[in-house]
Amino acid sequence: MVGTGDCREVRMMLPRVLLADDHAIFSEGLGRLLSGHAHVVGVLDTADELEREVGRLRPDVVLLDLSMPGVGGLEALRSLNTARHGVKVIILTMHAEARLASECLRHGASGFVLKQSSGDELVSAIQEVMQGHTYLTPRLTGDVLALIAEPPVAEPVPLTGRQRQILALVVEGRRMKEIAGLLNLSPRTVETVKYEMMRALGVHSTAELVRYAIQHGLVPVEPVGPPGA
Repeated sequence: MVGTGDCREVRMMLPRVLLADDHAIFSEGLGRLLSGHAHVVGVLDTADELEREVGRLRPDVVLLDLSMPGVGGLEALRSLNTARHGVKVIILTMHAEARLASECLRHGASGFVLKQSSGDELVSAIQEVMQGHTYLTPRLTGDVLALIAEPPVAEPVPLTGRQRQILALVVEGRRMKEIAGLLNLSPRTVETVKYEMMRALGVHSTAELVRYAIQHGLVPVEPVGPPGA
């Protein structure tokens, strides 16, 4: 026979879980599902107070829905990761998208589980992250690994409206004097803007500049013409 003290000790040994999902029926079901496997310390229907509640309740694991009112789940995940609370976050979502899973893991999630998954899988995910492992639902594992294996693509450098206008005309093959005439600028100004772009983007020729613009979707841009025309 297990005494009251024994039950309290067992409960203290269970991982402390905070639920963050705006569907009350779903959260109630999770609470029943996790009974005996985890101790649910709180339920949130918005991510706005997530960081504060994590600091107050000190859960071991947060089960976080991405589609939350107010602050989105992904933004809340980034905030938790930046604040370094040390809590494990398992994303629990209906969105079976490999890129989304990869993004969540990159921003500090310890697990990614689909709401379509079984209860046993969720319990396994909690056990895995509590052991310091990362859990990814098997349905997406292959696609996420393929994404990770892709060569990284550098984020494009932000350009001003004027730079984009000149870049679009360079991609069209226009000469510097022609660009200057179209934009009511001096050829020297156009050359200066072009070389400033090349330096910022880390390219060394017009051909490389054109290639970079196409690869990063920097063209086409808004119709060419003087600002305010």
